[in-house]
Amino acid sequence: MQRRAPNGTPVAGVLIAVNLAISLLDAVRSFDSIQAIDGLSDIQRRMVIAQQFLDNGEWWRLVTAGFVHFGMLHVAMNMLLLFQLGRMLEPALGSVKFALLYAASLLGGSAGAVLVSPDALTGGASGAVFGLMAAAVVGLRGRGGNPFATGLGATFAVNIALTLAIPGISIGGHFGGAIAGAAAGIVLLAPARRQPPQWAQVAVPVLVGAACVLLALSR
Repeated sequence: MQRRAPNGTPVAGVLIAVNLAISLLDAVRSFDSIQAIDGLSDIQRRMVIAQQFLDNGEWWRLVTAGFVHFGMLHVAMNMLLLFQLGRMLEPALGSVKFALLYAASLLGGSAGAVLVSPDALTGGASGAVFGLMAAAVVGLRGRGGNPFATGLGATFAVNIALTLAIPGISIGGHFGGAIAGAAAGIVLLAPARRQPPQWAQVAVPVLVGAACVLLALSR
């Protein structure tokens, strides 16, 4: 993937700013609030996803869950990866397609979390970040590159291993995001010699995201 101007990442920058702002507000407000038995702050409780909330018609949690984190280390790790992947992907795709890829990956992560662990209270941008990593791996492989020669493959493999090894990490969220991101990445990051038309590059991530929403809501 060819890099362009280093400042061509407005969408990634906005996403990072929003995630950090929500985490900072959550940290400040937590000092003055009393946490319930579930251990969540008020902001976390309003934004996380679980099957019980979808059953109550709170479908918007499929989106908000991707913007709430459990502590500063959690958000810092996700935002570091988003920063790195944003610099790689957004200049190559353009801001609109990058935003569509991120949205499809986020929704895939939310759907995966609900399908695999419906009773868990899940949040974080890692499903979306996993989708970006998977899309980048798919795109690099499709263009004849070796993801492990660039460090991308090793980063992805290490994160998969951590997902499976560390208790409390949303396996469904990470793998759901990766599957959605890879599906969209096949089209968005296709080699130039067989690149689909522009309308398909917009339609596919939209359809992937819509399918994830329908899958989550159909349980």
